[in-house]
Amino acid sequence: MITGKSGRARPKTDSAGVVVAAFLALLAAILVWDASKITSNTIYGMGPEVTPVVIAIGLGILAVANLFDALRGNLPARESADPVAVWLILGGLALMIAIIGFGGGFIPATSALFVATSAAFGRRALLVDLAIAIVLTTLVYLAFDKLLTLSLPAGPLERLL
Repeated sequence: MITGKSGRARPKTDSAGVVVAAFLALLAAILVWDASKITSNTIYGMGPEVTPVVIAIGLGILAVANLFDALRGNLPARESADPVAVWLILGGLALMIAIIGFGGGFIPATSALFVATSAAFGRRALLVDLAIAIVLTTLVYLAFDKLLTLSLPAGPLERLL
């Protein structure tokens, strides 16, 4: 706490919170700008540009609330990050990108990310996690590909389905 002219203690501004608020506001502005570039052929109702704007509004509200709390010093103390967990998750993301990039498909790529993330959170049952991941990602793939008819990256495993 810092004491002001009136002798009352005023909270210290959380500079990291201000940076996070600025980042959220910037991300919201980028989403609105990007949504304005979407060409819509809808004659009535909402077009595809509405969803990014709604998300940007939510990010803007979060930015303002975070800025308010950062300036008042009301943000909770941050916990220290476990670098091993961070590297496991980043490694899982890199592996996912590599598997998709080399044509491995959605199911193996997302399963690799699932297993890496569960290991990052301290779970050590890798074979069980791999089985869970394959079942879940197969269900997600089938829902998107067959029910919603949206294409996800297909590899050898997805071509069997």
